[in-house]
Amino acid sequence: MKTIHVAAAVITEGNRIFTACRGYGEFKGRWEFPGGKIKEGETPEDALRREIKEELAADIAVDHFLGTVNYDYPDFHLTMECFLCHVVGGTLTILEHSAFRWVEREELGTIDWLGADRIALEWVKGLKESQRGLFE
Repeated sequence: MKTIHVAAAVITEGNRIFTACRGYGEFKGRWEFPGGKIKEGETPEDALRREIKEELAADIAVDHFLGTVNYDYPDFHLTMECFLCHVVGGTLTILEHSAFRWVEREELGTIDWLGADRIALEWVKGLKESQRGLFE
């Protein structure tokens, strides 16, 4: 089975988290933490900064590593490096997704997340109590 290695940004602003809706492909209409493929020779953090600039026209700071998700979709295996981030320049603007939402932590469970992102979501929910300062 093919393996795809990506980095995902859990972009926070105060109590809110940025979510993006896929605008294309097999998973169109499902929600995810934005990010993308890691190129050869690139660190996950560098890939994330590049992908957010390309997809959302903003600069981010990568603040904290959350963990690595390994998830089997029907046609491929996904390895996803997840990081807490915040915007340091520009305004998040949709260039590839069909929609976005800033979601309060309490609303995170109401979104139709992609499978791998559901795992990262549990880490984010766990941070709510144990590492609250990371969101502020």
